[in-house]
Amino acid sequence: MMPEQRTVLVTAATGNVGPHVASQLLDEGVAVRALVLDGDPHIAKLPDGVELYYGDLADPDSLDPALDGVDGVFWMWPFFTLGVETAPAVLEKIERQASRIALVSSVGVHIGLERRDDNCHAYLEELTDKTSLDRTFLRTTGFMANALGFAGQIKNGGVVRSPYGAAVRTAVHEADLAAVGVRALTDDGHAGKAYLVTGPQAQSQEETVRIIGDVIGRRLSWEDVPAQAARDEMVAGGWPPSYADGALDYFATLTTEPEVGSTTVAEVTGRPARTFREWAEEHADMFR
Repeated sequence: MMPEQRTVLVTAATGNVGPHVASQLLDEGVAVRALVLDGDPHIAKLPDGVELYYGDLADPDSLDPALDGVDGVFWMWPFFTLGVETAPAVLEKIERQASRIALVSSVGVHIGLERRDDNCHAYLEELTDKTSLDRTFLRTTGFMANALGFAGQIKNGGVVRSPYGAAVRTAVHEADLAAVGVRALTDDGHAGKAYLVTGPQAQSQEETVRIIGDVIGRRLSWEDVPAQAARDEMVAGGWPPSYADGALDYFATLTTEPEVGSTTVAEVTGRPARTFREWAEEHADMFR
């Protein structure tokens, strides 16, 4: 007899990571459901074969159809746009249906910077730890896709103005983060693990911009701006003030102490993590 096909629900399915998760799960023969908001303009990013389920994490009852009969959940929480008031109810519904969960968490939890009472990733980890789910935490550093925030300045002159150009990060390719999550949801041996998921290299923000310039054939430069000016712009753009402060304080520390790194991607997936240059080559048209 053929084994019964697994079914996995992907939240934040049309973001930077979700489409990679969906594509890789389909390659594994898993039935994939994508939780999307009604009117989501990015549904086209999802590969063919994904079942769309309309629901909202702010309304736990709206998730019932999407969760009915699932085996696992790839869980990302939209902290910037949604408080965590509904998180316990959402997790309770997940636990009733699924047996496995891969939670995208943060390096801040790994290094002890993030408190469990600040209603962010550490809080979700604590909630999930109280469940019966086979759980894997993906404590990631920054996404390489965060570099897209520089695209406008690069297109319109080539000088990137932002604070802390000397901050050294170990950003991860979104497809690599997805790959670790897929392994956790489809293979045995990952339950109870809290993986630090990073890219293979530590590089400053200035170096990141230089690599983009190399890839697109232009000389780009970096100009540091005061952190307060950046904070004002971040808050005006929708960042909660506490998140903006936390991010900028963290970047300040990374100018003297590089971000932590790991070999998790290679260890879990069996292949090397992708470099930022590879990411930049894949997304070069976004900067031209």
